[in-house]
Amino acid sequence: MAGKYFEQLEIGQTFEHEIRRTVTEGDNIWFCSATYNPAQIHIDNEYCRETEFGQPLVNSIFTLGLVIGLTVQDTTLGTTVANLGMTDVRFPKPVFAGDTLRSVTTVLEKRESKSRPNQGIVTFRHQGFNQRGEEVATCVRQALMHRRAVPVGAVEAAA
Repeated sequence: MAGKYFEQLEIGQTFEHEIRRTVTEGDNIWFCSATYNPAQIHIDNEYCRETEFGQPLVNSIFTLGLVIGLTVQDTTLGTTVANLGMTDVRFPKPVFAGDTLRSVTTVLEKRESKSRPNQGIVTFRHQGFNQRGEEVATCVRQALMHRRAVPVGAVEAAA
């Protein structure tokens, strides 16, 4: 299993994820279509030529999903139960078709689950960077994670 169990994650641990991904115009058009987002700033080249950007912006929710997706293999693949929430989401720089994104993850907090002794809650900060090293997205994500081993008697004591 590629992901880390709750016990394998330490506060302050940082992952510089090796997998990168170049965003295409097709990614952006597909995502906007799949999510019924007809905003001109994402899909209309002629409209965008007149904006300060001069070209369509990649949908920020696609960007967030990609930034988090690039982290999964190293952190949560097969070991996460569920996402519990995301906060502090920011997009400091725009993303355009042709940009290549990479991600960095830092473990901010962790605690054992009070109601699920075989699981724990981990708080991650995910940051996405383009090919120029500019931060394009960041968020704080709480994930419910499997534990590798539950101490003897913990399950019975929680019942």
